[in-house]
Amino acid sequence: MSTLGLILLSTFVISLMSFIGVFTLSFNEKLMRRVVLGLVALSAGALMGGAFLHLIPEAIEMTGNSVKGVLMYVLVGFVFFLFIEKVLHWRHCHKGHCDVHTFAHMSLFGDVVHNFIDGLIIAASFVANMGLGVVTTIAVALHEIPQEIGDFGVLLHGGYKKRKALFLNFVTGLTAIVGGIVGYFLSQSVESTLSFLLPFAAGGFIYIAASDLIPEIRNTDSIRRGLLYFIVFVVGLLMMYFVSG
Repeated sequence: MSTLGLILLSTFVISLMSFIGVFTLSFNEKLMRRVVLGLVALSAGALMGGAFLHLIPEAIEMTGNSVKGVLMYVLVGFVFFLFIEKVLHWRHCHKGHCDVHTFAHMSLFGDVVHNFIDGLIIAASFVANMGLGVVTTIAVALHEIPQEIGDFGVLLHGGYKKRKALFLNFVTGLTAIVGGIVGYFLSQSVESTLSFLLPFAAGGFIYIAASDLIPEIRNTDSIRRGLLYFIVFVVGLLMMYFVSG
């Protein structure tokens, strides 16, 4: 299969993750939270492992061991993801509160942005090499599962019917394909794109894991459950390590 074909397939699979929320409707709230936190721990480990074991080393090799330049782009990615998150929250909630329906709209807009960026990242990774593309797709997919469950819940809470919530989630998920196509042609036409996008993606992965995901699993009131989430986090790291092997 061609590189573009792999990108389209991978981003389409990411788009299909938007339907995952429907399978959680039969879960009670307590079980749902435990399942989601376990997935959050796994995706945090996968994102950290993907950044430090794959994206950053690949970028350093690609730029001829320019460690300082790569780390600068990692920092740019980290700051950009912080900025995007703050803008999305501030734009609709700057008075200190959000009504439920507005928050649902904000969630949809945030999904469009994040899925498009996911597509860019996946495309850049596949253009670099197929192995890196597979690793990046796995890391993004693991992160998408708990995120899409949460997004589906937000839309239901915002007053949308189940069918419409699933449809809107899927439509926003399709922007990953758009991002993949843009990323592919950008990487083909501009030689320096990959040397920027890979460490930029690593910075984004580190931000999401450290700022959004790890705090979720850290704030558990049970030592045993906290240890379990830590083990799952390490499993996510190891999974990325063995994939690199």
